[in-house]
Amino acid sequence: MKINHVKCYKKDYPRPQFVRESWLNLNGEWDFVFDDKNIGETEGYYREFPRESLKIQVPFCYLCADSGIGKTERHDNVWYAKKITLDENQIGGMVNLTYEGSDFVTKVWINGTYIGSHVGGYSRFAFDIARFLSAGENLIVVKVEDNYDMDRPRGKQRTLDHNYGCWYEETTGIYKTVWLDFSSKEAFRSVEINPVYDAQSVEFIFDVPLWQDKVAHAEVWLHGKLVAAGSIRLKGNYERLEMALFSGVDEWETTAWDTSCPALYDVKFTLCDRSGSVLDEVGSYFGFRQIRILGDRILLNNDPIYLKMILDQGYWSSSHLTPPDEDAILKDVLLIREAGFNGVRKHQKIEDERFYYYCDVLGVLVWCEMPSCYRFTDHAVESTVQAWQEIVKQMRNHPSIMTWVPFNESWGVKNIQGSDAQQNYTRSVYYLTKTLDRQKRPVISNDGWEHTISDIVTLHNYDQYGTELLAAYADKEKTVKNMQVAGDSIRTVFAKGNHYKGQPIIISEYGGIALQDGASDAWGYGKKADGQEAYLKRFGGLTSAIKSMSYMCGYCLTQLTDVMQEKNGLFDMARTEKVPITKIKEINDDQIF
Repeated sequence: MKINHVKCYKKDYPRPQFVRESWLNLNGEWDFVFDDKNIGETEGYYREFPRESLKIQVPFCYLCADSGIGKTERHDNVWYAKKITLDENQIGGMVNLTYEGSDFVTKVWINGTYIGSHVGGYSRFAFDIARFLSAGENLIVVKVEDNYDMDRPRGKQRTLDHNYGCWYEETTGIYKTVWLDFSSKEAFRSVEINPVYDAQSVEFIFDVPLWQDKVAHAEVWLHGKLVAAGSIRLKGNYERLEMALFSGVDEWETTAWDTSCPALYDVKFTLCDRSGSVLDEVGSYFGFRQIRILGDRILLNNDPIYLKMILDQGYWSSSHLTPPDEDAILKDVLLIREAGFNGVRKHQKIEDERFYYYCDVLGVLVWCEMPSCYRFTDHAVESTVQAWQEIVKQMRNHPSIMTWVPFNESWGVKNIQGSDAQQNYTRSVYYLTKTLDRQKRPVISNDGWEHTISDIVTLHNYDQYGTELLAAYADKEKTVKNMQVAGDSIRTVFAKGNHYKGQPIIISEYGGIALQDGASDAWGYGKKADGQEAYLKRFGGLTSAIKSMSYMCGYCLTQLTDVMQEKNGLFDMARTEKVPITKIKEINDDQIF
C-alpha cells in the first residue's frame, strides 16, 4: 500500500503533528544503574555517575531484550546518564528536552543541576534546559521511580513478580523516544486544530506564552495547492484563528477525511514579531472530518458508519510496550487494514504517537483508552485525571481518534454499582473530556459494562458461538431493559440508577479465540480452536451474528496479536499470521447488515 506522507513528515520524528526542522534524537546507548537501596540522590549520582554502570539502549526498558539488559526482576529506582555535545548556535534559544514516555516518576538533572520532574507514565513531557547548558560537552542524568502500587495508572502492567491472567511484565523507566527540540525563546508551545465541518472551515488555537507583539500566520495546503491562509495579531495567549477551506478541485467544496479516502491538509504555522521577522516555524497537518452521534447511530461526516474494529495492546516480544522501530509501527497499521478492519481499540495503552500518524495517513479509526488504576483512592483520582488531561491535549488533533475511553470494565471503580462517589468520578471525567476536546468526539464512561453517562453503550461478550451471542443480544429491548450482561450474573450494562437513553450500541470485545498449540500456559477465551478452519468457523459465526443484529453499530475483535501468555491474536508477537488474513478480511467484508 502506498504511503502518502504529509509534507512535514520526518522519519523517526517523534511528534509528527508539530514538526520543527532543528532537533536531536537522544535514543541509543546511555549509562544505566539499578538503585535498589535508593541512595543515588544522597550519593550524588547526578553529579558523578557510578563507574560500574551498565549500558542500556534507550528507549527500551531494562526488562526487555532490546534494551541490552533484559532483566525481568523488579527494580523500583533506576538511573540513566548520557553526555551530549552542543555548539553555541544550538543553545542560544529554547532547548526542550522531551520525553515521549517514561514510567513513572521521572527526575532530571543537567550538568549536576536539578531541573524538574514529571509524574505519570503515558504522556509526553518536556523541560526547557537552555540556561543549564554550555557549549561543548553536557551531562544529562535521569532517575525514574516506579513500584507496584495499584492506585496509579498502570494499564496491563502486572502488580506481582510474575505474569498472571491478562497482565504482563511491567515497564519501568524510559520507554519512548528522548529528544531535543531547538527553537527561539519566543515560540509556539502548541497549536490546537479543530475542523469545523458544517462551516467548511478550520480553527487554530495558538499557545504562545510570550505573545506580546507577535503575529501568528497559518497556511493550509491540499495536494500541493494553497487553499487557505490567514494571520492574527496576538492580544493574549490561546488566541483563535478560523479560516474557510476550499478544495483544489472545486473551490466551494472541502475534501473530507474518512476511512476510504484519508485526505490530509498540510499546514505551516509561522510566528513573527512586529517587524515581520520569523521567530518560529512549525509544520503540521489535519484531517477535515466530523464524528457525532445521531440517535442510535454513529456518523462520520454526517453519514452512518459501521465499525469493524480490532483490539490491540501493542506488545512486542523483544521490546514489550516499545515498538522496535517506525517500520514496526507502520506494519501493525497495515495489518489492521489488510485484515479488513476500519478501526482499532488501542487497549490500556497510549501508543507511540507515530502509530496515530499512520492511522491518520491510512484511514484507521482509533479508540483512545486511558490505562487503568486498580483501586479507588484520592491518589488514583488525582493521578488519573492529571494524566488523562495531558493525554487528551496531546492527542486531540489526530483525525483518526474518534472516541475517548477513560475507564474500562470498572477497573479502578470496582464498586461503581453502589458508590455515588465512583459514579460521580466517571461522570466528572466524561465532562472534563468534553471540555478539553472541542471536536466533540464521543466519550465512553466505562467500556464493557456498568456505564454511567456514555455516548456509546459498549458490551463485552466472550460467548464461543454465534448462536449463543444471538440468543443473548438479538432482542434489543431485552438487552437494554434487563440490563444484565450476557453470561455474567453480576455485571449489568448500566450502573445502578443509570438507564439507556437511545445511544448507539457496540460489542467492543468478543472472540478472543486461541488456536490449539499444545502449550499449557497459553490461553484464550473459551475452548481453543482445533486448527485454522475451526477458528475461522467460530470467528465467522460470531461476527455474522453481530452483523445480523440491525441495532448494533459495530464490533471489536479480541485481538490483533498475542501478548506473552495470552495467545488469542490473529498474529503471534512476531506478527506472523496464525490464520489466513485474506479469510478474515472476507468475513469482515461480508455485507450481512
